[in-house]
Amino acid sequence: MKIMLSSRRHHYVARVSIFLITVALIAGMVGCEPTPTPQYDLTIASTTGGSVITPGEGTFTYDEGTAVNLVATPDAGYEFVNWTGDVGTIAAVNNATTTITMNGDYTITANFAPYMVAAGSWHTVGLKSDGTAVAVGNNTYEQCDVGGWTDIIQVAADGWHTVGLKDDGTVVAVGDNAYGECAVGGWTGIVQVAAGWGVHTVGLEDDGTVVAVGWNDDGQCDVDNWTGIDQVAAGFRFTVGLKDDGTVVVVGKNDYGQCDVGNWTDIIRVAAGGGHTVGLKDDGTVVAVGWNDDGQCNVGGWTDIIQVSAGGYHTVGLKSDGTVVAVGWNDDGQCDVGGWTGIVQVAAGGWHTVGLKADGTVVAVGLNDDGQCNVSGWMLIV
Repeated sequence: MKIMLSSRRHHYVARVSIFLITVALIAGMVGCEPTPTPQYDLTIASTTGGSVITPGEGTFTYDEGTAVNLVATPDAGYEFVNWTGDVGTIAAVNNATTTITMNGDYTITANFAPYMVAAGSWHTVGLKSDGTAVAVGNNTYEQCDVGGWTDIIQVAADGWHTVGLKDDGTVVAVGDNAYGECAVGGWTGIVQVAAGWGVHTVGLEDDGTVVAVGWNDDGQCDVDNWTGIDQVAAGFRFTVGLKDDGTVVVVGKNDYGQCDVGNWTDIIRVAAGGGHTVGLKDDGTVVAVGWNDDGQCNVGGWTDIIQVSAGGYHTVGLKSDGTVVAVGWNDDGQCDVGGWTGIVQVAAGGWHTVGLKADGTVVAVGLNDDGQCNVSGWMLIV
């Protein structure tokens, strides 16, 4: 009898032990399950003039810590300005191609601005939001005769001619045509235009190649082999191209070193002046090479810049807060932009500077002998 009781007790104890071990194992397994990674929403939008193609626009969900690629693309006639909103973890807020690290729920906007003002040597051109154009200043070669233009999405101006890009990718031009700089009637598929100082015109095609017409004694029109170009600029007898990898190419006159851009990287915008070349970097700083007798290349201390423009002997920078800075020749007051606010685009002419305000009005300072600064009555956003 004692043996049977002992045996039953033994089996009971064994069963209890197995049960407790099983419970412990299950508890251990449950305790070892990984904690779910937090997820956050990224909401993306854009202003008129472009779109966010990567990852798109709308709301997307990502695991915490994910670095999300952002790619914003401007429409023809517009340029990318910056990212706004919850931008604390965006790597470069002034760069159209960048990343955002998901450490919370974020809402961001890609901002674009139109090219609505252009400054030549002695005249100023404005693009109205209805696709028409206006111009004031020297009209010796009828470079201001843009009254009949329609469906224009970008304007460019130089010393003696004015160029307009139409919404169908064709181009029109008025003014001096002594070197064929206005011979753009056959161009198609153009997404951006640039006018050199009186002697040539450049067009960026939608496949990243470039065309040019006009005076070519210094090789400023030798752009036939360029590929992968995102933006073009035209100076005095030289042409600048920004490549899609952030490097820069230049052809033409190089007597002041304005073509010495071979070591430039991370560039998102270029400008060409009388004898100098300016590059805006993706971190909002600026570089410049070329003629610097008037200090037009002294841009090393600039920060938070979102657009640059190069005049005959001065350089202008638009800051992210809508204010403007300028260096270089100032005998005509073309650098007196310290009090400007609410600016969304700048243009540097030969001896004057023009600024487009967010409300569509225009301001100008500098040489006004030909009335090139008489823009106070303009309302470009209609």
